[in-house]
Amino acid sequence: MHAASDSAKRHWSREPWVWLLIALPLTAVIAGMVTLYLAIVSSDGLVVDDYYRRGKAINRDLARDQAAADHQLHAALDYTAAQNLFTLRLQAQDYTLPQAIGLSVLHPTMAGRDQVVTLVHQGAGHYAGAVADLAQASWYVQLEADDWRLSGSLPVPGTTPLVLLPAVTGSN
Repeated sequence: MHAASDSAKRHWSREPWVWLLIALPLTAVIAGMVTLYLAIVSSDGLVVDDYYRRGKAINRDLARDQAAADHQLHAALDYTAAQNLFTLRLQAQDYTLPQAIGLSVLHPTMAGRDQVVTLVHQGAGHYAGAVADLAQASWYVQLEADDWRLSGSLPVPGTTPLVLLPAVTGSN
């Protein structure tokens, strides 16, 4: 009889079952708030509004890959992290090299970190250009000039230059 009177006098906050019943819904509410915050802060970068226009752009990209193969372009792209500097060695067959080449450096998951750099011709097929600091990732790079493009994946940090060849290696 004495034990029954002790449990009747215990305050509700001292009962472990009460806290378990409170913790389960509270966890769901906190997880919902975190999910809502992430949904508001992050962008939906993978959603494309105009599928037809994107399809036409893919066809243009394929034509640019074919043009790179026709010019027999190949390049070696090197990134020096200490100076945030890209250097490029570009070679072509029967094609006059341009004075400037656009280099797009695209982050694999965050479009906000993408950078576009102009590589300036230094002479004899060598180009150089500076970028902002690149985080450690496997960046997608794309060289573009006139009617052609070369693309590849550049690991940062990396120790060897990235060799870029045309995506199309022969004629249709």
